[in-house]
Amino acid sequence: MFGMLPFENSNDNFFDTFDNFQRRFFGEGSSVPAFRTDIRDEGDRFVLECELPGFRKEDLHLDLKDGILTITAQRQEGGEAQKAGNYIRRERRYGSFTRSFDVTGIDESAVTAAYRDGILELSLPKARPVVPQSKRIAID
Repeated sequence: MFGMLPFENSNDNFFDTFDNFQRRFFGEGSSVPAFRTDIRDEGDRFVLECELPGFRKEDLHLDLKDGILTITAQRQEGGEAQKAGNYIRRERRYGSFTRSFDVTGIDESAVTAAYRDGILELSLPKARPVVPQSKRIAID
């Protein structure tokens, strides 16, 4: 479950600084292909919110296997007209965006997801601990 905790850093601009370095070093189109995610603990469940503006619900794929949740969003570049445009600068990214989360301790059969207004929200109910039941044994 520790994989659900967001990375804390005292420098709020760390990822922006890394992104800018990577652009300068490798070129403009090589920044980190990820999306921003917030995770809340609501007592009986975790709520994971992913910022995915401009995607259609059909472009999003969620896979949950062996305690790992993988979120993939695929955006295709739109047609020949968009490719041939007289762009001065293009910042919108196209391609596949993927993030994975360790969700051990989650009731995998009760996970739900909704996508509204560019936000993918997943409800991840916490697994209930199995309480051993006592059994009375009859003496013959």
